[in-house]
Amino acid sequence: MMAGAQKAIIISTIILLLVFQSAVPTFANPTSKVTTQKISMYGTSAPLSLSSGTTSFQVDQDTASELPPPSTYQVNKLIPFSGLQPVRTSADQIPSTPGSAVASTNPGLSGFNGLNHRDQRLAGTGVYANTQFSLEPPDQGLCVSSSYVLEAVNTALVVYDTAGTKLTAPTPLNQFFQLAPEVIRGANPVFGDFATDPKCYFDSASSRWFISLVTISQDPSTGNFLPSAHQLLAVSKTSNPTGKWFLYSIDVTNDGTDGTPSHPNCPCFGDQPLIGADANGFYVSTNEFPLFVSGFNGAQIYAMSKSGLESGTITNLQQISAGSYTIPNDVGPTYSLQPATVPPGGSFAPSAEYFLGALQLNSATDNRIALWALTGTDSLATSSPSVSLSMAVVQTELYGGTPAGTTNAVQKDGPTPLGSSFQPAEKLEFISTNDDRMNQVVFAGGNLFAGINTVIKTQNGPAVNGIAYFIITPSISGGTLSGSIAKQGYVAVNNEYVMFPSIGVNSAGKGVMAFTLSGSDFFPTAAYVVIDAVSGAGPVHIAAMGAAPEDGFTGYYNFGFPSGVSRTARWGDYSAAVAAPDGSIWFANEYISGGPRTLLANWATFVGNVVLP
Repeated sequence: MMAGAQKAIIISTIILLLVFQSAVPTFANPTSKVTTQKISMYGTSAPLSLSSGTTSFQVDQDTASELPPPSTYQVNKLIPFSGLQPVRTSADQIPSTPGSAVASTNPGLSGFNGLNHRDQRLAGTGVYANTQFSLEPPDQGLCVSSSYVLEAVNTALVVYDTAGTKLTAPTPLNQFFQLAPEVIRGANPVFGDFATDPKCYFDSASSRWFISLVTISQDPSTGNFLPSAHQLLAVSKTSNPTGKWFLYSIDVTNDGTDGTPSHPNCPCFGDQPLIGADANGFYVSTNEFPLFVSGFNGAQIYAMSKSGLESGTITNLQQISAGSYTIPNDVGPTYSLQPATVPPGGSFAPSAEYFLGALQLNSATDNRIALWALTGTDSLATSSPSVSLSMAVVQTELYGGTPAGTTNAVQKDGPTPLGSSFQPAEKLEFISTNDDRMNQVVFAGGNLFAGINTVIKTQNGPAVNGIAYFIITPSISGGTLSGSIAKQGYVAVNNEYVMFPSIGVNSAGKGVMAFTLSGSDFFPTAAYVVIDAVSGAGPVHIAAMGAAPEDGFTGYYNFGFPSGVSRTARWGDYSAAVAAPDGSIWFANEYISGGPRTLLANWATFVGNVVLP
């Protein structure tokens, strides 16, 4: 979800859908609109440096211009009719599980504290010093090679060696992408480019790094959005991520200007971009929302030659409007199509890129997943690309919705310096679990691995937020796409909440699913399970125990955010997990470390590594 400026979730009416409709697997291959669109290289990034931003200003005491302009709160949109509806359905339509055990030991685990809110707020050198906003949540990005670990959060990035030593200072993403600073503070603040939702990927086949980012232009005087939105990409020139990068821009306004297609109610922006790659292409999938009116145009896929990006020669890409696909028994367009990545040493699907998407659109829960395939990807590097998108519905276990009467997780009580500074003191925040859109997808050993948030009932507690995971075997035969379940299941802890899963899988099909654990007995904690297609998910491991409650501004009424009315702090919006060339799994999660913070937020991240047996 578009992280950035709290991308606060605004919803005027919650639709309570009472009828669950069973699903029979069906297949669809409707006509989709594929257009050729330009991609522009606009520069080369400067090498990243260890020079850190200034700390001479008192960020802990000065809240002037700390929060982004209100216009930015519309990003990170809810998908119409999707899973942030409270569940109002019979007990037999809520997934149930005995609950996962919590392990007492963590074999093969190592790790270190990653970026935190203070790092992000203080990042920047030169004209970018003291230009960062206070933001929640971090929106976690992570990619690794055998020598480097690159971590990205909402508006900053850093490179470590594999021992956790910083090789660069935290760098604002606006500085890295050569955008205008977020804000130049003063009596009359000057607002720069709004940037959010970073993702990153290391391509082991070519030893190149990729970073994606959403940007929306803003009026320098007011901070209001202007009718211009872009998807930015950075691709490293070498295997060293601290060196120079190609910088690319894709116009996603889609209002018929600048060579873009003309979509309903645009100018638009591409929310929560999701990235993936196969042997031939690099793929970005977005959720398209109008900038100035209500509406939703569904998922958009941008497919481009990977070799063209890496060499700096690419000029065009293929845009596929997937939102027009008709799915039986559903209302509304498709959303959040998560493209797959392949681990180092893994085998790519022949000339095809797979995607997965949730289908909980018109019921409290659902038992279907959409499997998608973009075929003809070997043509992306040619002068006449010819790609085709197809979809198959795979029947699965139940998932969806959120616990009845709430859309958030509880957390263990403890000291809240920010919340307690008000008179009367603010109450302990809840933590947003967002909706049930598809998270990170990995294609390994012939299977697709993915997980999503879901309502779930354990044996000894009420309905809470848990995780549903799916391991799906895709197949393309005679031009027909199909899929079957290799393994599926749930992760839940009795009377606690788990949320925002990401699965990293190595070429042998062994993986780790990372997520946040929170509840009446846990401060927000970084956790994980080991997973594979034979045994499923194992017990829950604590990677980094939370040390205090979430105490950030987005869940407090005094800051005027819509989420503050319900005492719900922004969290996530996603985690990250990825296999390294040695087969170990790296992951990064938001948690509360209890370490250095700013006045307005105390989120932190943990970067972990698990060596699997």
